[in-house]
Amino acid sequence: MENDYSDITFRLLDLSDADDFMEWYSDEKVSEFCSWDTFTSKQAAMQYVADNVIPHPWYKAICLKNKPIGSISVTPFSGYDICRAELGYVLGSKYWGKGIVTTAVKMAAASVFVEWPHLERLEAVVAVENMGSQRVLEKAGFTREGVLRKYYLLKGKPKDAVIFSLLSTDPQVNYLMYD
Repeated sequence: MENDYSDITFRLLDLSDADDFMEWYSDEKVSEFCSWDTFTSKQAAMQYVADNVIPHPWYKAICLKNKPIGSISVTPFSGYDICRAELGYVLGSKYWGKGIVTTAVKMAAASVFVEWPHLERLEAVVAVENMGSQRVLEKAGFTREGVLRKYYLLKGKPKDAVIFSLLSTDPQVNYLMYD
């Protein structure tokens, strides 16, 4: 029987989803390029969700048939940079390579440009070694702008990053909304 990945939805992540989010929060393959370390206890993951996820202005569970299998967030900048926001996402490794995150990124971009009409630019910063995430963004219509050398610390080490963007005026944004 072939898997059906067309039933991808978003919803708020809740502490009652602890068993589901532990699937990706405790997976070293998932956390390799994330700012957070792999969680070794459900309690630590629940505390992270309570402190960081629940109060976040745009943080959703990526669900397949209403089961959380990952998460996606859009973090707004403030002040003079209020026209920008940064996209981030994670997905349980057993769901990689199936187009799920690409679909989720398209859905998030289409949604956030409608929800936040002041938003002009959605950007994503990806470790240069994270080729899978780079492919996701390219397939979702983002433009690769360049490499930012030693842009951030990851697990205590300086990392080069590739920056991608999608502008509210990019023609593909209209297609995302009706895809």
